[in-house]
Amino acid sequence: MKYRPVTKIIVSMAIGPSPIRVGILATVKRSIYFEYDPSFLESGIEISPFRLPLRAGTFQAKLEPFEGLFGVFNDSLPDGWGRLLLDRSLKSLGISAVELGPLDRLTHVGSNGMGALLFEPDASEKITKGKFLDLAQLAEESTKVVTGETEDVFQALLELSGSSAGARPKVMVGVSPNKEQLVHGQQELPDKYDHWMIKFGSRGDPSDIGAIEFAYSLMARNAGLEIMPTHLFATKNGGGYFGVKRFDRQNGHRIHMHSLSGMIHSDHRMPSLDYEDILRATLTLTRNMQEVEKMFRLATFNVLAKNRDDHAKNFAFLMDAKGGWRASPAYDLTYSRGPGGEQSTMVMGEGKTPGRPHLLQLAEKFGITKAKAAAILDQVAGAVGKWKSVAEEAGVSKASLKVIATGIQSAK
Repeated sequence: MKYRPVTKIIVSMAIGPSPIRVGILATVKRSIYFEYDPSFLESGIEISPFRLPLRAGTFQAKLEPFEGLFGVFNDSLPDGWGRLLLDRSLKSLGISAVELGPLDRLTHVGSNGMGALLFEPDASEKITKGKFLDLAQLAEESTKVVTGETEDVFQALLELSGSSAGARPKVMVGVSPNKEQLVHGQQELPDKYDHWMIKFGSRGDPSDIGAIEFAYSLMARNAGLEIMPTHLFATKNGGGYFGVKRFDRQNGHRIHMHSLSGMIHSDHRMPSLDYEDILRATLTLTRNMQEVEKMFRLATFNVLAKNRDDHAKNFAFLMDAKGGWRASPAYDLTYSRGPGGEQSTMVMGEGKTPGRPHLLQLAEKFGITKAKAAAILDQVAGAVGKWKSVAEEAGVSKASLKVIATGIQSAK
């Protein structure tokens, strides 16, 4: 079929009783421009303070790193798994992925994206409401897509992917209080159901990847990190699917979220940041030392627990209805060797073997007292030192337990 590219999009935000118009995105001669709506300018809310300040006039972002989009809008686009599903679906309609520009893709996000931004025209998937979901069937179909066994896309996977990022297959669902019933996550949920994200294994993942990430969530919670509720959903083979309650949904309301990558226009595929950059951005944005200490604790955990996939998209911030910012709960925590065996985000210039001295230097630079930094380091180290017990509790295999234990021991 002949595809006509989208040239204009209305951007709204659902952070109150009804959506409010934020502004307009438009393509002119292959360049993308944005202009705030006059009524939104009066709100005083900064949706992206560093790169898209709240003022009248037309803005144009550089072509890189987000194909001409500002990072706040790029955060709404599917990446990895979500993009794969969308491209496969459109291919079945005779539309090539190369025909799609950023605005086209935003229309397919529509009202189903992460966070609180909405895009019109809305070409997102029409959801199937009401029925319960079969998690095992979803996992089986996702495996077929990942391994290339099928070029078709199971409709429920497309509906449930939202604007999910990351390579691992995942679904956005509503979960009952007893964790036994699942419904479509984009509808108005039944009473006492909550919004969750559930992940499946990807190509190359160990069979117990769900149990490993669940164990890491337990370890992180013991280390004092802010973590959303997590659960290991049962599988036929006993491995389990890792699930986490979403922090961009609260009591039926949407929360505006912004990744660090989108906030400062840093390409998460090209590691170039230092935790010094992250703590500085946190302090500038939140003006709250408790939020800086929260991010320092996360840095400490990532280093000591060998989570080296700590790229710019794995840090995020949440905005309240009045425009106030805070660091999001920690997410995507698991064992990773990192690019070239190094930390994706350096610690005071050290990427290969960052440790306690570098972390203490980082804390000192941002005014975290020696006593406070030492207490955080000791708590995190104590929690990471109990890897064996949390891994056994989560059902991690003996082989994975041993590999990770060896890796953790090398982080000092």
